[in-house]
Amino acid sequence: MSEIVQTEPEVAAPITLDIKQIMEILPHRYPFLLIDRIVELERKKRIVAIKNVTMNEPFFQGHFPGMPIMPGVLVVEAMAQAGGTLLLTEFPNRDEVLVVFAGIEKAKFRRPITPGDQLRITVEVLAWRGTAGRMEGKAYLGEKVAAEAIITCRVVHRKQPTGASEGEAQG
Repeated sequence: MSEIVQTEPEVAAPITLDIKQIMEILPHRYPFLLIDRIVELERKKRIVAIKNVTMNEPFFQGHFPGMPIMPGVLVVEAMAQAGGTLLLTEFPNRDEVLVVFAGIEKAKFRRPITPGDQLRITVEVLAWRGTAGRMEGKAYLGEKVAAEAIITCRVVHRKQPTGASEGEAQG
């Protein structure tokens, strides 16, 4: 198994990323890719992502018929994907690793997010040590906070060592 490698890139990460560039970094795909654009990126510190919420989202079919609201867990997942994008830009071997949840704390949901909304997601790194991080995420509707959470994550190999139990393989 190869080592998780983190190096200083020769060229600084771009300040903005379009969806194609995000997809080069994150392994997520439709219907689970929950960020559309990166509008700010400050290496190892901060990222700002945009999520355009449309009625075409598959979760609106059942959450809730007649009153579509984006599930809070998916808002937290969108924050995590933004944070994962920020952290994975530091790994040249990102096709060999994943950023996975290690914890979610202090999650608060203040406003419903509905079709037609545009979320501005900010994620600030509170601590980053090699292959583990802690980030504060906030999702805004306009200038008002719609949701927030503290997210703890780990960077793990995509391929688990032979003999790993199912629970260990999920990180």
